Amino acid sequence: MNIESFAIYLAPLALIVFFYLRGRYKKESSAIEVFNEAIEAGLTEPSSLHPEINPNICMGAGSCIAACPEDAIGMIKGKAVLINPTHCIGHGACATACPHDAIKLVFGTAKRGMDIPQVNPNFETNVPGIFIAGELGGMGLIRKAAGQGTQAIESIAKLKGSKHPYDVVIVGTGPAGLAATLGAMEHKLRHVTIEQESSLGGCIYQYPRNKIVMTAPVKLPVVGKMHFKEVSKEKLLEFWHGIIAKTGIKLNYNERMESITKIDKGFIVKTSRSSYETSAVLLAIGRRGTPRKLGVPGEDLPKVVYHLIEAEQYQNKHVLVVGGGDSALEAAIAIAEQPGTTVTLSYRSDAFGRGKPKNRDRLKEMADRGRISVRLKSNVKLVEKDKVVIEQEGKMIALPNDAVIVCAGGILPTPMLKEIGVMVETKFGTT
Repeated sequence: MNIESFAIYLAPLALIVFFYLRGRYKKESSAIEVFNEAIEAGLTEPSSLHPEINPNICMGAGSCIAACPEDAIGMIKGKAVLINPTHCIGHGACATACPHDAIKLVFGTAKRGMDIPQVNPNFETNVPGIFIAGELGGMGLIRKAAGQGTQAIESIAKLKGSKHPYDVVIVGTGPAGLAATLGAMEHKLRHVTIEQESSLGGCIYQYPRNKIVMTAPVKLPVVGKMHFKEVSKEKLLEFWHGIIAKTGIKLNYNERMESITKIDKGFIVKTSRSSYETSAVLLAIGRRGTPRKLGVPGEDLPKVVYHLIEAEQYQNKHVLVVGGGDSALEAAIAIAEQPGTTVTLSYRSDAFGRGKPKNRDRLKEMADRGRISVRLKSNVKLVEKDKVVIEQEGKMIALPNDAVIVCAGGILPTPMLKEIGVMVETKFGTT
């Protein structure tokens, strides 16, 4: 082959290599930017089960990146890296996809431990009669959480000699709680299911619109197999509401569990509405726990909520957002983009140090345009039907108000578990 012929073949190959390398460079630059933003914002600790990637084994195939629907993994210097740790929900698809076994799934990190309740293979804790399934046990993935709820109920159904009015009290209506409730119906158990929020779905309900929330099919008692592999939050919640309508499931919304007391061969579960004497308790609650409240007069008004679901519902309204993390900043920005809104963001500190740079920059831009009124070093003092009162640097300020969104995090349930005797193990990057 002469030089001219060789050049003819070499030119297309060179172009292919050029575009490949340029594309890889762009993706790596983007991954580095996301990773640095997470570090700067202090968002480096995964909230659940997550991948630990061994750089000595990783060959940079990128299969794990393609398998991750949360965009939590990126490629840096030819190695896969968990660049967006707080977005990881622990489904483990990355570990399955890795062709070199470079990924193992772990709880916690070397710097920050993760409290995981100890349960045996049938999901019963060291306290006989107390069962845990789903996110509280470290498993936020819908398919596995639902499977755990189903298996826990099967174990409860085998308990003998119940002398109490209820066989089981199920706490939570996320994937584990809903599956457990269907299982209780299938086994004809005397049961009650309580939910502290006003709707079903647990943490899934709090996801942004159109977020893909399932990556594998799941089988539910009574209903059978759910035939979709990937589905948006809206479609999944619509499916669950259809299940409720079809099966007649009774779920007690707006009923918060307050305490569990041991009695002879059972428990008394006290809630914000009632008390239930039961042989077993299944805790199918999230790790976020109970929303942290402001503790001010008027907070019990219906207009006060603790997470943003749909920004559109606040069109033409006066809205107060409380908090300084990304959830607060993103809520304020999303609502301010709606027509006719006036948005005030109240935060007790003097800077938004916990927010991502992009959110802080966007907030500043909207504040400069007059779309958001930012009030740092302020605290809510009073909530009334048509106004709120905040204190800022010693001054009381009354604002017209139609809605309050509190983004102040949650109170973890770990102390409650320890109080009733459930053993909790702190894991530092282990399975």
